Amino acid sequence: MKSGVEKLIMAVLLIPGMYLLGQNEPNCFWQDFRPQQATIPPSVKKPKPKSEATVRVTIDLQNAPTKISNYIYGNNANLWMGQIVTEPVLLNYIRYLNPGLIRFPGGNISNVYFWNADVGEAPADVPDSLYNQAGQKIPAEYWFGRNDSSNTIMLDNYYALLKETGNSGVICVNFGYSRYGTGPDPVARAAHLAAEWVRYDRGRTKFWEIGNEDFGPWQAGFKIDTTRNQDGQPEIVCGQIYGKHFKVYADSMRQAAAAIGTEIFLGVPLVEDPEGNYWNPPTRTWNAEFFRECGNNADFFVVHSYFTPYDQDSPANEILNSATIVPHKIMNYMRQMAGDNKVAMKPIALTEWNIFAVGSKQMVSFINGMHATIVLGELAKHGYSMACRWDLANQYEDGNDHGMFNNCDEPGAPDWNPRPVFFYLSYFQRFFGDHFLKSMVSGDEQLLAYSSTFQSGEIGVVILNKGNTGQVVQLDLPDYNPGRNYYVYSLTGGTDNGEFSGSVYINDQGPTHATGGPIANLANIPAWSYRTGDGIKCLAPGRSVQFVLIESRANKR
Repeated sequence: MKSGVEKLIMAVLLIPGMYLLGQNEPNCFWQDFRPQQATIPPSVKKPKPKSEATVRVTIDLQNAPTKISNYIYGNNANLWMGQIVTEPVLLNYIRYLNPGLIRFPGGNISNVYFWNADVGEAPADVPDSLYNQAGQKIPAEYWFGRNDSSNTIMLDNYYALLKETGNSGVICVNFGYSRYGTGPDPVARAAHLAAEWVRYDRGRTKFWEIGNEDFGPWQAGFKIDTTRNQDGQPEIVCGQIYGKHFKVYADSMRQAAAAIGTEIFLGVPLVEDPEGNYWNPPTRTWNAEFFRECGNNADFFVVHSYFTPYDQDSPANEILNSATIVPHKIMNYMRQMAGDNKVAMKPIALTEWNIFAVGSKQMVSFINGMHATIVLGELAKHGYSMACRWDLANQYEDGNDHGMFNNCDEPGAPDWNPRPVFFYLSYFQRFFGDHFLKSMVSGDEQLLAYSSTFQSGEIGVVILNKGNTGQVVQLDLPDYNPGRNYYVYSLTGGTDNGEFSGSVYINDQGPTHATGGPIANLANIPAWSYRTGDGIKCLAPGRSVQFVLIESRANKR
């Protein structure tokens, strides 16, 4: 009779061509899929909980596991973080986090970025004013790739950042220039600029996005001054216009890649939820118009989500619940949208995500760390191929800060101090394998569980208690013969700032500074080690995450 480890290995070997959750089209993100080897952490022995289990998690080993993309752990850099490579403390944190992908040059700023220009030397055919979200003309503020000042990052330093931290890139090229350019053929001019970047890149970057949220009035190029346009473009962009431009960009960029002997993959920004953008007319028909114009030209679909309602003081339960609702909703809509438009379903890339909740320091709290944990579990569950969280560092704004690190402006915190989300995402990557296993939770609807297997045979489980009541969790693994030990890291919040503590405790070790986590001893915090005999149990305090690694028989100690 085969052991559970042997069955898992056989199941993985039998599905090398399987695409996540029924995606039958070739997936550019699988080309360099890397099986994961679990690392047994340093540990201290702990007595197993004696209380009866109040929640049971049953992990399904009978059905074939599905691949987990290497690329769902990405993050975003931006142009206002500074040169980054001049900050050794920040570089060390990024190395430790190892997001795999770092997107650049930012979000909205991508559409006013000229990668090969010196400061103040924008192309001669760009206007000195652009329209803002309110439809008013304001002085244009362009950004430049050769700017070596301390308040931005040079393009070459972005490449140095990737090299020094062992990550790959995702580049978002300037689509807005094809709209607001005042020359005789602004589309060809902008597409050529993007193609020149591909040549300069020399194969270092595989994944490219053509524009950022170009359907939104907050983007440069959404509205243009038609009196200065020379190729007859309409004042307001639409999906058809974007699609026509996309084809020109795609041809130019792919030819440039072929000329230097490399392959690139191009993503299209799509509307992920038309119900949420009903107020903005272009979003209502954007996807359909794009596909009528471009068909299957794009290699992957790009979506963004900030999960909670914009500019609202959302409570913790609403934030946590959004993490399970939104990824499922987006994926369902993408499949429906592809079917309705008779195009192939392409890999889904969530290249910006975070929460919009403001007013109670939600963004810099451990609740946002819990939210991020759920999001990663749901991305793996629903078959997302790539994701990049927004963002590495931003602006404090009294705690309304998307940044994972303090951008040298948080009162009482050292420069680049990691926020709680850094710790949750770091442990998730270390304790989650390369194939997703289905789990069933019974006993408390506030408990979530995400399970995975490593190529080396271990089982990684993430258990999340959204409620305020502690639970005793029993893990049931039919047909799996575990090794002698299992290991647990328990992450909990502090007691400051109501339900939005800015601190995280790891196995009862508290933060080094007033906010954040125990960075002084981060690499050496021991796991709690338990024997697997008589069952696998752990405590799940209220509002906590348990990262569990179950040893395989091959690694028994």
